[in-house]
Amino acid sequence: MQTPNPFAGLKASSLPRGEFAVLFVALLTVAAGNTALQTVLPAIARVIHIPDMLVAIIFSFSALLWTFSAPYWARQSDMRGRRRLMLVGTLGFMVSMAGCGIAIYAGLQGWLVPIATFALFATLRSLFGIFGSASNPAAQAYVAARTDEQDRTAALSSLASAFGLGTIIGPAVAPLFILAPFGLAGPMFAFAAIAALVTLAVARVLPDDDPTHFAAQGGSGAPSSEPSVAGSSTGASVSAAAAGRPKRLSIKDSRILPFMIFGFVSGSIQAATGQALGFLVIDTLGGNALESQQEIAVIFMAGAFSTLLAQWGLIPQLRLTPPSLMRWGTLIAAVGTAGIALAHDLHGLVIAFALMSLGYGLARPGFTAGASLAVTRAEQGGVAGAVTSVNGSCFIFAPAVGIGLYQLGHTLTYWLGAAALACLAVYAFTKPELGREPGERPE
Repeated sequence: MQTPNPFAGLKASSLPRGEFAVLFVALLTVAAGNTALQTVLPAIARVIHIPDMLVAIIFSFSALLWTFSAPYWARQSDMRGRRRLMLVGTLGFMVSMAGCGIAIYAGLQGWLVPIATFALFATLRSLFGIFGSASNPAAQAYVAARTDEQDRTAALSSLASAFGLGTIIGPAVAPLFILAPFGLAGPMFAFAAIAALVTLAVARVLPDDDPTHFAAQGGSGAPSSEPSVAGSSTGASVSAAAAGRPKRLSIKDSRILPFMIFGFVSGSIQAATGQALGFLVIDTLGGNALESQQEIAVIFMAGAFSTLLAQWGLIPQLRLTPPSLMRWGTLIAAVGTAGIALAHDLHGLVIAFALMSLGYGLARPGFTAGASLAVTRAEQGGVAGAVTSVNGSCFIFAPAVGIGLYQLGHTLTYWLGAAALACLAVYAFTKPELGREPGERPE
């Protein structure tokens, strides 16, 4: 049996695997460090005595900043180069995680009262929302500019798998970093250290595609845009970007609006159900906040394996197209979400969460690739910014909604989530724009 390979859809002549590997690891790290807090924050909240709803507010405020900043960074990546914006994102993430670790450690040690810990943590977390959002649109535009339409679905699905896989791996591995002397703050320091290494890799491996750098040397543009048949690049899109501010691609653009709706709804359901899961495990399985970390880790590990199976195994092996990914992925996620509501023990939660993660592992890359294929190559920076903005907006209200519903009834979040996913699947099956295969054009 052939081992699943996230780089299977890449052509060496268009996008070197070393460069793609750096992009992949960067997005994986940012996503993992971000969602790792889903595992540890419920326990931190219970230990420091912070109300559950304030945990949701921390995510919501950061997501709000992410949503507004992502399109700005996408336009900047068109004008200033993808590598520079990747560095902005990884550095912002590193500083934010280190600062959050310091704030939580101070709160755990009793050096700060709970409300001061919350305020400081929320402020430092906002750095991730402002600067961390630069990495995603830059990476997506980087890949889209170096792959033709035929290969772009596989390439962007592989890249999307980095962020999708990271959102599951982060909560799974976070409990492994709860070590002395930092305790529950340990995962944040660990991810800050990993981010430092990733930042170094971005700086050393990715080519300098800053248009101003090449213009100062008398060149016509960075060598990062459209690859020619001979393998050299034309510099067309970067030259155009250097000539003036690129036009912003609106989320309301009729070509991508159906994809943005799909992405927002599916991402919001995933955020709401994921945010409540840590509290569900603690309360359902009867352990205390610290004892439940191992059980939470097992559940998220199962989800990570399923996401890996979907994005590194099923998508490239079956050559699934964006419409198939969105339709069937949403249905599978709906079944898994309902399974969580029905589960009463660890085994049931593991199986149900794995099934839900398998569904999202298919659906989310379908949304990303479908939106990219709906616009021109010159608009890849814009669509990347729109996708990143929508992904961030999913965390503005959804975490608070998920926890609020959980407080009304422990399974309510999951029953409503499953129903909403079923409706979304109908939307994916019936909306013509979402059913268009690669290469097809609107009539």
